[in-house]
Amino acid sequence: MQQKITEQREWLDRLEIGALDASEFDEALGVLARDNPLHIAAFGEDPERRLRRFRTLMSAAFGVRDFSHTLVARREDGVIVGVCGMMPPGDCLPDFRQRLQLLPTLLHFGPRAAGRAMRWMGVWQKHDPEECHWHLRPIAIDAYAQGRGLGSRLMQVFCAQLDAAREDAYLETDKQINVRFYERFGFEVVSEQNVLGIPNWFMQRTRKGVSRPSILSIDGHELQR
Repeated sequence: MQQKITEQREWLDRLEIGALDASEFDEALGVLARDNPLHIAAFGEDPERRLRRFRTLMSAAFGVRDFSHTLVARREDGVIVGVCGMMPPGDCLPDFRQRLQLLPTLLHFGPRAAGRAMRWMGVWQKHDPEECHWHLRPIAIDAYAQGRGLGSRLMQVFCAQLDAAREDAYLETDKQINVRFYERFGFEVVSEQNVLGIPNWFMQRTRKGVSRPSILSIDGHELQR
């Protein structure tokens, strides 16, 4: 067991974690293209078509949004094995022009998928905090590298940057197992709501050393905590 832990730590230490380069967008999309409950609810049961639609949407988003803050983990040969999306304060929501640019891509999926995707995005935008914050977008790990501590390593880098800048952070997740993972890094659930019939959790991480009362909202009903 100790040898396995040592080998895992050595493997992690050999990885390079740094900013995503524009030339690596397609490779990063390959890591991000995975199944989540919301993807199935929005884009249908057929796995190939679903992943194709999600990849198309993410590719369009890369074309209109600034993803230069995204972190990636690279092996020694330069292959990307992990992606941590990060949007800076004030830039986590698409503006009106960017939404218009994304609309043709959504409509190309057909009215049902487009409508469901827009309802999904609308709920997420409604929950986005007004306070200044970094927005944590998907953390994705290549299949062969899962279970080796890379997700935790990316979160450690992300949280270290937050603490150095004394900034808040926010995220959404549609998997309860992810809630427990993010709680390990100081995130707390502040709201819950079903989106397209899928439970979603909205979580915040308050800047290090600063505390404030939070509001827990469950399907629109707010409770002081």
